[in-house]
Amino acid sequence: MVRPVRSVLVFGSLAAGFLALAPLAVDPYLLHILILVLMSAVMALSWDLLVRTGQLSLAHAGFFGLGAYASALSCNLLGASWWMSFIAAGMAGGAAALALGIITLRLHGMYFAIATLAFAEVLRTVTLQAKFTGGAVGVTLPAIFGGNRVEAYYLVAVIFVLCLAVSLGLQKSRWGLAFQAIRARQAVAEVIGIDTVKTKLAAFVISSVFPSLMGAFYIHYVTYIIPYEAFSLNTSVSALVMSVFGGIYTTAGPVIGAVVLKILEEYLKSAIVYGYTVIYGLILALVILFMPNGLLGVIRRAAGSGRADQILRWFGGRKRAGVSD
Repeated sequence: MVRPVRSVLVFGSLAAGFLALAPLAVDPYLLHILILVLMSAVMALSWDLLVRTGQLSLAHAGFFGLGAYASALSCNLLGASWWMSFIAAGMAGGAAALALGIITLRLHGMYFAIATLAFAEVLRTVTLQAKFTGGAVGVTLPAIFGGNRVEAYYLVAVIFVLCLAVSLGLQKSRWGLAFQAIRARQAVAEVIGIDTVKTKLAAFVISSVFPSLMGAFYIHYVTYIIPYEAFSLNTSVSALVMSVFGGIYTTAGPVIGAVVLKILEEYLKSAIVYGYTVIYGLILALVILFMPNGLLGVIRRAAGSGRADQILRWFGGRKRAGVSD
């Protein structure tokens, strides 16, 4: 347990040091791009946390929008400070994931994906119809830190480093091995003593907190949001694509995918005003076709591989040896 903790601390310290110097070297526009990149990286990383268990989720849009509205309403209706509204957003996302996971995590594949997609659509319908959410008009908030972009950058950078540390810590821990075992052969994982439902539920809850925090940050950063934007399917798809593009089941992959794709997207928007989405989609298709393992090329072949058998034997050996959690 010492080595994973040490790795998390070292990696987190290096990332924090690099991120701390970024605002000193860029202009306000590039700083805005960096903020969007960090937001995208958090979304992709948090999506990858759940897919490591083999579950494909389209609920990120729901958690993002829920976090945005929870933060805005706690400020507007309850007079909460911005940091208290962030806590409210994280708790709302975690609680929603817990309730949704208890109902849906026994589903697999496209059935779970459809259930999570329906979750986001239900939330959008509720916010459109409810009066206290502002309906289709949406909600507004004052800019965080009085519109100071540098301070906003540091806030999202802290959340990013925290997400990075959680991802790396889980990957190098026994939980990470449990995720791999479930993804590889869930039936066998259950036989050797892994509580697959509780493990997937924990992953779902953890992965939901970060998009909720990003929703809270977004509403405070742009000061305005409407239901169609808050619960847009594009939010879930972007998190999925960036993670797959960089390399799923890893920590570095989703980050690299988010950095490359977000910068590419912003460049194409400015260089090709009309039709940039066609070129963007073509690039994605070519990469997925010719680089199925993502930019890192390190996706582990879990199902039916020797690695999967090694993981399952490790768990079985631990169980027989009487080593408790």
